[in-house]
Amino acid sequence: MIDRYTLPKMREIWSEEHKFRTWLDVELAACEAWLKLGKIPSAAFKKIKSKANFSTKRIDEIEKTVDHDVIAFLTNVAEHVGPDSRYIHMGLTSSDVVDTALSLLMRDAADIIIQDVDDFIKILQKMARSYKDVVMMGRTHGVHAEPMTLGLKFALWMKEMERNRDRMVKAREGINVGKLSGAVGTYSNLDPKVEELTCRKLGLVPAAISTQIIQRDRHAEYMSTLAIVAATLEKIALEVRGLQKTELSEVEEPFKKGQKGSSAMPHKKNPITCERICGLSRIVRANSMVALENVALWHERDISHSSTERVCVPDSTILVDYMLHKMAHVMDNLVVLPENMKKNMEKSQGLPFSQRLLLSFINKGLTREQAYQIVQNAAMKARTTGKHLKELILADKEVRKYLSEAEINEVFDINYYLRNIDNIYKRLGLGL
Repeated sequence: MIDRYTLPKMREIWSEEHKFRTWLDVELAACEAWLKLGKIPSAAFKKIKSKANFSTKRIDEIEKTVDHDVIAFLTNVAEHVGPDSRYIHMGLTSSDVVDTALSLLMRDAADIIIQDVDDFIKILQKMARSYKDVVMMGRTHGVHAEPMTLGLKFALWMKEMERNRDRMVKAREGINVGKLSGAVGTYSNLDPKVEELTCRKLGLVPAAISTQIIQRDRHAEYMSTLAIVAATLEKIALEVRGLQKTELSEVEEPFKKGQKGSSAMPHKKNPITCERICGLSRIVRANSMVALENVALWHERDISHSSTERVCVPDSTILVDYMLHKMAHVMDNLVVLPENMKKNMEKSQGLPFSQRLLLSFINKGLTREQAYQIVQNAAMKARTTGKHLKELILADKEVRKYLSEAEINEVFDINYYLRNIDNIYKRLGLGL
């Protein structure tokens, strides 16, 4: 993996300059392989290595005539090298260079994203520890379910991001291949040793078998992994948006000094960053579909994949890098409002304790159907009267045949719902 302190910016990886520089790296590595096999004179290789260069502007000029980017590139390099340029690209086809270089670019992009994920995991881990005991209402279907803690949300996201890291490492490994096997993968004008030596020089693994291209299931896996990372970020962003609604107001994304929320309504503090994350995730998912459609090509290759990859691969890596940085900032500066969490819990008049009440009746010998009917009737009454479920249960003579006041008080003890949180944290390696 690239050293963090020498890591290029994502936009630099996908610049035209860097792309052509990477193409040149592949060509020079192939020349060095031919040198070792005695097919290029030492003096010629030294001249190639010292003089080989290019100009993106000049490549563009040549391409307007030849309508082929690799030929334009090679023509421009030859203008710098001179007669010894005849040894450059020897036995290769365009995709030998383009696909091998793309693997290098995608590998470097993966290194940045993996580092981003690592940084984000650390923030989520910190938040999970900080808010381990901050009690809030858990919700299913958007409706109050049972008590939990805010820390559990962060811990859940942390674990999911750890899985995303594993996926990204595997996708990096899958794309870390090169191929220099000629027009249809048969090494017709190449020695397989050239591929082996070139890939070794570049830190790549030679593809065990290829056609004119590296097979696109590798790229599809990579792009699908980016889509999963984006989906997780959307999941987190969506939860922040939901909890920031005025009716809940349990958390807020950061709102910096001088920021304004609306051109019309000065009071507004909107979750704009989280909304942006949710929107951008749609692009990354859509791009993964493009990558999946690129797996099937005509015979040994066509170029229907090429045009799309020039857009979807850079866009997805740049977007995921951006999204990770933005969500890290939101999480690290999240505004948490525990008092509102407490108020919101009280709005449900004790209804979230219904399952434990149900089980208490079952433990006293009632059938599940009998117990359910008793609790549901009391719960519906609490909803319509606005009274606390506990108050109604204490006043119900039928209920008191089965449960004492002390037992009812125990049912409504919130600590019962939180008793296993320490065990969950230990299981996650977050034990305090």
